[in-house]
Amino acid sequence: MKPRAGVGLTSAMVLLTVVTGMIEAVSFLVLGPAFTAVQTGNLLFLAFALMGAAALSPAAAGVSVAGFMAGAVAGSLFEAYVDVHDRRWLVPGLITEALLLACGGLLAWHIGADDPDAGRGTGRHLVVIALVAAAMGVRNVTTMRVQVPDVPTTVSTRALTAFLGGLVPAADRRIGSGPRAEGRRLVSVGAMFAGGLVGAWLLREAVRPAVLLLVPAAVALVLGVLFWALPRRRAWEPD
Repeated sequence: MKPRAGVGLTSAMVLLTVVTGMIEAVSFLVLGPAFTAVQTGNLLFLAFALMGAAALSPAAAGVSVAGFMAGAVAGSLFEAYVDVHDRRWLVPGLITEALLLACGGLLAWHIGADDPDAGRGTGRHLVVIALVAAAMGVRNVTTMRVQVPDVPTTVSTRALTAFLGGLVPAADRRIGSGPRAEGRRLVSVGAMFAGGLVGAWLLREAVRPAVLLLVPAAVALVLGVLFWALPRRRAWEPD
């Protein structure tokens, strides 16, 4: 059963976009360099690293891609199974993401913001990357099933393109425009930027990278509990 995009879902997806920026700050600046949500970047990193590009780790990029794929496949099978039984697949999807992020955060507890092993692809780093990437794979399945317009939570390119394409007087009718759509797109892009900015700032202030992973885990868990507790019509009402 598919929830309809409404105020509750849109707000939740925007919040998840913010924490994606925080997650990617940890992934790229401490664990990698690699992304765990933006797999386009990892595919390019992997290609560049295999051709000998300096400062790039083929292990980190490859593990992230593999972890993401495993999470996406498992998440798709799991959420489809829950959906077939007419249950709220959104809730277990968010909770699964939270558990994977929490495991990654706990495993990363002894990794510092100024970790000298960053970029070297140690075993601990790679396992954390795999867990977080798997969580982002599950997240992508969840957000694709929810289909909140212009808020995919893990990328901003399409939202930015749609925002620019919808600007008056050069509005593209096929893309769509209007204050509500343009506002949602702008918020989506701003949320990703804000999350990355906050994540990088907290790392600079020597906050443990594990904390920056546990906060998104807590956010996903709280959202899952809220969507479970709220009446379906109230949480999934049309926008």
